[in-house]
Amino acid sequence: MPLTVSPERFDELVDAALAQIPPELLELVENCVVIVEDEPGPEYGDVLGFYDGIPLSERTSSYAGALPDRILIFSGPLQRMVADEDELIEEIRITVWHEVAHFFGIDDHELDDLGYA
Repeated sequence: MPLTVSPERFDELVDAALAQIPPELLELVENCVVIVEDEPGPEYGDVLGFYDGIPLSERTSSYAGALPDRILIFSGPLQRMVADEDELIEEIRITVWHEVAHFFGIDDHELDDLGYA
C-alpha cells in the first residue's frame, strides 16, 4: 500500500535530503530553486524528479541574468512507490541527489555507474 505524508512533511524530507549534500558542493548550487509538485506533467513523462536548466558545466558568460534553473521533485510518484517513511526518505534522497547531479552536468549514464540513475 502506498504511503501518504502531508505536503509539509514531504517538504521537510526534501529539505533533509538537500542538507545531506556535502556543503562544499551545495555552496556551488547557484541560481537554482527546488520545487515540490504533486505530479509530473505530460511534458516530463514518468519521472520522480526533473532538472530544468543549463548545467553548471555548460554555463558561459551569457548565462548572467538568467532565470533560475529548477529542480522539480514529484511527491505523488515517490509516495506511490514506497511502503513506509524510511523507504520514502531514501527515494527522496536519491531523487534529489540525482537532480542536483544534473545541475552539475552529470548525465544519466554517469549517474547509473554511481548508483543514482
